[in-house]
Amino acid sequence: MSTYETMPFHLQTERLLLRPWADSDAADFSALLSERGKGTPAVERIRTSVAELLTATATTGIALLPIQRRDEGDFIGYCGLIIGRSTLEEPEIAYELFQRAHGRGYATEAARAVLDAAVATGRKRLWSTVGAWNTPSLRVLEKLGFERDHVSTEDNGEVVWLTRSLP
Repeated sequence: MSTYETMPFHLQTERLLLRPWADSDAADFSALLSERGKGTPAVERIRTSVAELLTATATTGIALLPIQRRDEGDFIGYCGLIIGRSTLEEPEIAYELFQRAHGRGYATEAARAVLDAAVATGRKRLWSTVGAWNTPSLRVLEKLGFERDHVSTEDNGEVVWLTRSLP
């Protein structure tokens, strides 16, 4: 078990709520993943994924959280901490938003709340990995104080690895 505090799972910003997953998020999550252009995952498969995310959260004390806009109440994506290509001690920050929500500062706002939650766990550093082609995501991370560490090449292209030290 981790020596870190459990990450807060309910985060609120001026415009957003980040909260634990619910079964009712499955259809929206499926629609979000379909924007990647690789087909639409079956909602039942996504319900299984949601259950796996909740189990991982209970085990690790970190979470990937759905994002909803406070005023509208709609699901617009997710943001949180994952092990991903890193470790539980130095997890990755991850986020993905519906294309309709791009360009409004939501990713930066949600990721800033997750950064604060990571600080509350006692962690000292976070990672992020982003496709080199994803300029908007790289800009979000730059705004949050992440710095490029190195670039690797994977089957789907170049991946930029970034880090950020935490106070």
